Amino acid sequence: MMPAAAKQITHADILPLPDYVKVRKERRSAVVALKKNRRLPVGPHATFYFENFDTMLSQIQEMLYIEKGGDEQLEDELSAYNPLIPQGRELVATVMFEIDDEVRRRRVLSTLGGIEHQMFIKIGGETVKGVAEDDLDRTTADGKASSVQFVHFPFTEAQITAFRKPDAEVVLGFSHENYPHMTVMPDAVREALAKDFD
Repeated sequence: MMPAAAKQITHADILPLPDYVKVRKERRSAVVALKKNRRLPVGPHATFYFENFDTMLSQIQEMLYIEKGGDEQLEDELSAYNPLIPQGRELVATVMFEIDDEVRRRRVLSTLGGIEHQMFIKIGGETVKGVAEDDLDRTTADGKASSVQFVHFPFTEAQITAFRKPDAEVVLGFSHENYPHMTVMPDAVREALAKDFD
């Protein structure tokens, strides 16, 4: 696994397809283990998947493996996934609203417009407000939220110090009126995410 200082994936980090095929099973097992303490459900439908260099490297390698688009595809994948690597003073998450039934999913998402601007992390009396990725609108004109959101949580030095404390109570949640759910972050998750800070 790469050190926290690695902030951008480059061509040099990507294994050529024949080499990746040889180590794919081991790489995928390692990433599954890594993701175990980087995943946190909040409420009945949402799950936060906290990203880092290794999760994004795995995502890019898998996309190249599946689609076999070569260098041209690689440029697109780097542009898409590099912004989701935390840059030392932040946590970054992919947030998925996972509802199997399509009709029910559409109905629920139609009530969650703007939710990309209403995510937070609380540590003690401090609130870290989520900042949505602004690559494209995550809520349609008619108020339907996307089932996939990308959010950055920018921390101050004091908030990072508080987050790292072994007994810190960290709460992850939403302030949206139709999805006012929150959850306490388990210590194992908090400890794993603390490594994303420089």
